[in-house]
Amino acid sequence: MSHLIKLNSGQANLENDEWTLVQLPASQTEERKQAGKVVLFKLTGEDTVSNEQIANTVIPASGKIIVPLSVFIARNSELTDRVEQGQIGVWLATHEPLETLTQFQTDLNKLPVIAVFVERFADGRIFSLGNLLRTRFGFKNELRAFGDVLRDQLFFLKRCGFTSYVIRADRSAQDAISSLNDFSQPYQGAVDESRPAFKRYHRGV
Repeated sequence: MSHLIKLNSGQANLENDEWTLVQLPASQTEERKQAGKVVLFKLTGEDTVSNEQIANTVIPASGKIIVPLSVFIARNSELTDRVEQGQIGVWLATHEPLETLTQFQTDLNKLPVIAVFVERFADGRIFSLGNLLRTRFGFKNELRAFGDVLRDQLFFLKRCGFTSYVIRADRSAQDAISSLNDFSQPYQGAVDESRPAFKRYHRGV
């Protein structure tokens, strides 16, 4: 069963995924620990993808693919023609600076899809990334969330400009679709509706 939810003209439906997600191979680097615990060094901005992982990433020779940001940049010469044909999308993790993509690929709308990966939901960076892509950088194509994407987040991801969501296999996709309508009229302005409620409704005196 598909776990991809897509918004089309405001309507959410389950759809088959025409895009293949390219994954990085597992890292051979020993985990760094502090006080006996694995530390999320990725929160500090350190590189978390090795040159070996990038070189060993298997890129399918045909079809529509979504590649990791680090691979898209380092192996771009292999992908240039397919970017022009609309066959390449890019995914980045929430700890990766968005400027790394926008400085390398100045015209983001050459990418049919940009996806944001949540390894483990711990903060709101995915919401900020979506908002920035839609407002500051003018991205108009499919914006996808995947990874640790939960039901209660979908309504707010939609408000931040996300238009597709890959729901975890252990969660109900139908329940997730329902969550996109948890609130009928949000108060704040956002990407999906820039006007706050007090500007949308005028009460008579």
